[in-house]
Amino acid sequence: METASVPDAGHPHPGTTKKAARWTVGPIRDLRDWLARAQAIGELLTVDKAVDVEEEMSAISYLVARRTPSPAVLFTKAKGFDKGPVNLRHLWNIYGPSVRRIALSLEEPPDTPTIELISRTKDKMKRRLAPREVKASQASVYENTIPAGKVDLRKLAIPRHWPLDGGLYAGTGDAVITRDPDTGYLNVGTYRMMVQDGNHTGLYLSPGKDARLHITRAWAKGEALPVVACWGVDPLFMLVGSQAFAKNVSEFEFAGGIKGEPVRLVKATQSDLLFPADAEFVVEGVIRPNAMKAEGPFGEFTGYYGKPEALCPLVEITAIHHRNDPILTNALMADYPSCEQSGFFSILRGAKIWDDLEKLGVPGVRGVYSHPAAAGGFGMTIISLEQQYAGHASQVLSLAAQVPGGAYYTKWIVAVDEDIDPTDMDQVLWAMATRCHPSADIDILRSTWSTGLDPTQNPPEVRPYGSKALINACMEHRYLPTFSKRTKLRRSIYDAVAGRWGELGLPGSVPRILAFEDDRNGKAPKTVYHDEKALRTARDLAGAKRRKPRR
Repeated sequence: METASVPDAGHPHPGTTKKAARWTVGPIRDLRDWLARAQAIGELLTVDKAVDVEEEMSAISYLVARRTPSPAVLFTKAKGFDKGPVNLRHLWNIYGPSVRRIALSLEEPPDTPTIELISRTKDKMKRRLAPREVKASQASVYENTIPAGKVDLRKLAIPRHWPLDGGLYAGTGDAVITRDPDTGYLNVGTYRMMVQDGNHTGLYLSPGKDARLHITRAWAKGEALPVVACWGVDPLFMLVGSQAFAKNVSEFEFAGGIKGEPVRLVKATQSDLLFPADAEFVVEGVIRPNAMKAEGPFGEFTGYYGKPEALCPLVEITAIHHRNDPILTNALMADYPSCEQSGFFSILRGAKIWDDLEKLGVPGVRGVYSHPAAAGGFGMTIISLEQQYAGHASQVLSLAAQVPGGAYYTKWIVAVDEDIDPTDMDQVLWAMATRCHPSADIDILRSTWSTGLDPTQNPPEVRPYGSKALINACMEHRYLPTFSKRTKLRRSIYDAVAGRWGELGLPGSVPRILAFEDDRNGKAPKTVYHDEKALRTARDLAGAKRRKPRR
């Protein structure tokens, strides 16, 4: 592996000495390696004082996420559990609003620009590497095992996130593994798990989610479904587990493609399931036929509590495995920017939708972004494209609304031209205000795939059906040759100013600009093909408007 120098982080990772910090280049091995790298770029804060797992840790996470910088927070002591059976440490604000930490997990340089990070992630999603199974003796997660008869979740430092939550939630920043009873493929999902008693947890699954389909198929055969939940794990598995991939391909293959090497898996002791060999804290369990129990509510990614208490599959814990001094990975769901999924959804979901559009053969897409402030990255998708034919923008809007990566919950899908950076909401709003004619450029899709967590759908019984608004904020294609000309800088002037930025004492770095005035010394500007009849009609209409007398 290679290393690159970075500033001293100031708060050394536990077990290390304070030296000149260096950014390590190469596949991340496990959560501890990830923490060391976050520390090296100055984005990890370790709290050694005792903190209460009942709402206090989550409150700190909520507030830290609203600060700049907003580091990941590792709590080394849980108040009142100093004599517990397991010395659980807790990681919160894992990614938060930090694009730099997301880039770390995606094996990219921390300072990669957002739209470039989305593009690179899109390309990495095309690569799949099958995982590699290792022996139990090579798996650090098997350093300690608690057999079924000695499992008591009530003795563990498991947090409560919000005052009105229905219970304690151990599984939030997790990776839940199930196997399709029909095809045998392994699925990795990120689902919430509430403690029900000493050896049972609930498992909340929205309609259409893979694990829910697996349970339904197993129960239809009168069979139990084995499950493994990694409650402390390399954050990359939380990333891939939260995305919508094809239902016949394992997320472990996508994780390997992102890392650039196969992920290490080990076989469970109670089933044939495989899970990350270097996970921190893992529970094995079984969901018996028709085993259900009331679960929730829970403060969700929308920033509201989800549906009232409802029946959910019941997981019977059959074994616990953990490393020495294991770390629980916790994901707070909240309003932006305190929602754990917001930042990484903006990258991963944008990349997935972009990849879906490319697979469909749609040309001209220059960028896709799921805005993090829109309900955890779910609520809005923005697509930048170079219009190449009539109906191109409408086609992109319709497809982006329904492809696997973008169909779930999204309410607002916005198309903008290639001169607009989709990650810059100021530019997007400017395009909506100057290029969108609401009565002609907004379409509505009804009865679409939504979620039982959508607070706008009332009464709750009408969920999970939703609707979507398709907003065309592109310049009208038929009038591109005559559309009002945008004010733009000359590239030569921009480059000259950029070259003197520091000399002139101007603040920060030079802003990124996508569109420049033609600067080719009188050469013909780029033209867009239109048929002559349409072009003449546009010119005639423009001329008529200029000649129209005042009244």
